[in-house]
Amino acid sequence: MPDKIGSVMVVGGGIAGVQASLDLAEAGYYVYLVEASTAIGGTMAQLDKTFPTNDCSMCILSPKLVECDRHPNIEIITLANLIDLQGEAGNFKATVFQKPRYVDADKCVACGDCAAKCPVKVSDEFNEGLEIRKIIANKYPQAVPNTYAITHPEKCLYLTKGVQTGKPVCLLCQKACGKDAINWEDKEKTFSLDVGAVILAPGFDEFDPKTIKTLGYGTLKNVVTSIEFERILSASGPFQGHVVRPSDHQEAKKVAWIQCVGSRDRSIGCSYCSSVCCTYAIKEAMIAKEHGEMDATIFFMDMRTYGKGFEAYYNRAQEETGIRFIRSRSFELGPGSSEHTVKIRYSDEGGEIKHEEFDIVVLSVGLRPSSKAMETAKRIGVDLNQHGFAATTTSAPVETSRPGVFVCGTFHGPMDIPTAVMQASAAASGAGTLLAEARGTLVKSEEPVAEMDVSGQEPRIGVFVCHCGINIGSTVDVPSVVEYIKNAPNVVYAEENLYSCSSDTQDKIKEIILEHKLNRVVVASCTPRTHEPLFRATCASAGLNPFLFEMGNIREHCSWVHMKDKEAATAKAKEIVNRAVAKARLLEPLQTVTIGVNKDALVIGGGIAGMNAALDLANQGFKVSLVEKSDQLGGMARRIHVNLEGMDVGAYLDGLIGAVNANPNITVYTGAKITDVSGYVGNFITTIDVGGQPKDIEHGAVIIAIGGKELKPSEYLYGQDDRVLTGLELEAELVKGTDRAKRAKNFVMINCVGSREPDRVYCSRICCSESVKNALKAKALNPDASVYVLYRDMRTYSFKEDYYEEARRKGVIFLRYDPAGKPVVSNAGGNLTVTVTDPILGETFVIDADLVGLAAATLPPDDSRDIGQLYKVCGDYDGGFFLEAHMKLRPVDFATDGVFVAGLAHGPKFIEESIAQARAAAARAATVLTKDLLVGGGAVAKVDKDKCSGCRICVTVCPYSAISFLEAQNVAEVNEVLCKGCGTCAAACPSHAAEHQGFKDEQLFAEIEAFLV
Repeated sequence: MPDKIGSVMVVGGGIAGVQASLDLAEAGYYVYLVEASTAIGGTMAQLDKTFPTNDCSMCILSPKLVECDRHPNIEIITLANLIDLQGEAGNFKATVFQKPRYVDADKCVACGDCAAKCPVKVSDEFNEGLEIRKIIANKYPQAVPNTYAITHPEKCLYLTKGVQTGKPVCLLCQKACGKDAINWEDKEKTFSLDVGAVILAPGFDEFDPKTIKTLGYGTLKNVVTSIEFERILSASGPFQGHVVRPSDHQEAKKVAWIQCVGSRDRSIGCSYCSSVCCTYAIKEAMIAKEHGEMDATIFFMDMRTYGKGFEAYYNRAQEETGIRFIRSRSFELGPGSSEHTVKIRYSDEGGEIKHEEFDIVVLSVGLRPSSKAMETAKRIGVDLNQHGFAATTTSAPVETSRPGVFVCGTFHGPMDIPTAVMQASAAASGAGTLLAEARGTLVKSEEPVAEMDVSGQEPRIGVFVCHCGINIGSTVDVPSVVEYIKNAPNVVYAEENLYSCSSDTQDKIKEIILEHKLNRVVVASCTPRTHEPLFRATCASAGLNPFLFEMGNIREHCSWVHMKDKEAATAKAKEIVNRAVAKARLLEPLQTVTIGVNKDALVIGGGIAGMNAALDLANQGFKVSLVEKSDQLGGMARRIHVNLEGMDVGAYLDGLIGAVNANPNITVYTGAKITDVSGYVGNFITTIDVGGQPKDIEHGAVIIAIGGKELKPSEYLYGQDDRVLTGLELEAELVKGTDRAKRAKNFVMINCVGSREPDRVYCSRICCSESVKNALKAKALNPDASVYVLYRDMRTYSFKEDYYEEARRKGVIFLRYDPAGKPVVSNAGGNLTVTVTDPILGETFVIDADLVGLAAATLPPDDSRDIGQLYKVCGDYDGGFFLEAHMKLRPVDFATDGVFVAGLAHGPKFIEESIAQARAAAARAATVLTKDLLVGGGAVAKVDKDKCSGCRICVTVCPYSAISFLEAQNVAEVNEVLCKGCGTCAAACPSHAAEHQGFKDEQLFAEIEAFLV
């Protein structure tokens, strides 16, 4: 046994815990995933859709859960809690307490026969108490593990009466179970596990609004929490996705959302902002309106849509859907004119008191620290912050106070799903760095399933059509699609599934492949972008070549775009499924290739993100080349002196640069420019120019962390009057204590300069907090000075709200302005003035200003396009920052394998967020670099050398540089690893020599003919 143990305990089975587990397992560690409930998935499993992409939440989550369940190096331990932790970082003994399930997981097939016979009912916690269920149940339809449990043993007739008397009381579940899965001998267990590190990802608790009596929650039947409304929206929820009033189940015509319930309210102990409430309220309102004609109103103080792509979604909600946004804070809820309506009393911005009735009022409840997690933290010696979340620092955002114990997700603080997933990967990197010497010592390997030889067989096609909850089932008549396709040639099996991506359906597909001897599989559901790998893996686990699988997209291509015409949508769904079947008949087994992996890494960008990523990889034992275009390390951080929380950024930067330069595994190249890139994941070659000398760097993965820059405004007299500064320039004056900063009597700061504008729609995320920081610095420098912050919405999310409150207490004046009436900065005779109209007071103020600070937008770096083209990655719709592979599933990955992103190049963010994303990128890169072999090929292009005329058109048009020309043979050749299967070469080839495997001409023609029929 090594000094350090190559296993990690992850506490919490939500999306953060699952992501951390997968990253660790892929990097060579054994993982114990400990979950307090009967199944993993967390709160995300309760959500209907996610913001701002409107993806089905379970469609995103299910593949992750199934992958976690299948992984040979992840052991899921449910109904369990960590109760003690002894030892030190690298070598812990963790004590776990596990409750009995009373159902044998190896025997249970989740048929539900036991629940059907059970006479005892309880409130359904998963559905937030909106319906009842039996005490023996599965947590939710797609639960992983897919095993029933007696969740309330204190109410079980046998366990409370039969055990005591020794008589066969009830036992109906046992009699109904045909698998003999009921296990009355199951007992509480306490056991110890040897682990090298612990990651805390226990999630959060919802704020209980019963404590605010004026909101009427618990007394007014149609006042619900936001999580309850998610279950109302969900097709698997208590009302099958129909937006109805809980009181009488009648369709709701008017719905209101009240923001900041349990947030930004010191009187109830929640001074912080819960970060996600504004965005999920907009999402819920948008989705509710999709269900039918409905009036939707959101009452709010500040609309905090600060995330990537969020502001555009907010604009769409305002401009396209007719959702009303009312800026207000005073609420009182009471009975309406009928017993089924709720009356809201509020004051508008002008101070006028108004009353309005709604069918449902949704309370956007805040995120509280998990009470169980707080108990666990105290037991194992982890400090909490003033709000009860895990205490961390800016420079070490995933490290707790106890070495070897890391934190991620909402126990770190309120955050959205992409941030939680990033943090999970960052925590995995922290654990991986700690345990690098023990990597691979405890992992298990699975024997590959022998592939069936189906050559020469007549096609036997199985078709699985997905309801996908309300996503498909509310628009498409799924049963009629199934009946239709049963009659198609070569279809020997067809069925409908509620969720085709769920764990139980995956097992079922595998069984049906074997039972019915299927040699082709078609799934009609959602996008192949997220789900095709999952279904292919299921086929492979049954011994079927994974490329004998075809998907029909009846969600994005059908139900979503034709939701107003169910008859036409159903007809189109039939055509799409028939098309998939027609192609499936002609599918052929395709083979993959294996490639070796270069274990070195390249990090581009020597700012805080790039250096943190490089250090994490180097400390895990990988050789790293760190390339910086300027002549010194540091990036944008060199212009930042102190952050809002008070960290000395300069001192931190000096220490970081020193650690990078001292690390023997890191080679630093400054003043270097990237001139060329070739190769592919596992085997890249990047050419750099250093002082006019070219150098080739061979590496297996690359992290792009090229930073960003501050906008130089063209308004508000910037560049014309030296008293008008950007936020960073003003910070420098305040920190240095220049004479004019000390003498200034009036400071004015203007937010949203260059952000949230038509040509730059996004919110720059950091500006509001930076203005608060500068305002506090100005007050500290000169307490008698008047400080004004002019804003549109104050977006001091999470714990930064405390500093906003502190600024108000210290006399900083916050004045809101509308974008139609932006502030005006004037210089009349040397007097600098700022004119602004306050929409609340309806008055115009003229402020004599000594210094004006402009909270200027954060921009992507100038060379982002050039770097993107070299590595075949692209910018996004949100200002030209780099576009991640998937906002929630893969927030630090690019679509190009082996290339990852971190820091400002991805989008505006704070220092601690850049550090976390950098470490997340290191974790994701480690999943590549720890492998000895990678798999490529399959559905890629090939060139028939007998047909090739040597025209080289394919070489020219290939966007991935995957085609080379063999001069000696006068033919083109495809590198199967580089090829991404885009088909450009096949479309361009005049002699039809280039052909896309899996998309051959006869297969495409068969699809076209199927549509025409």
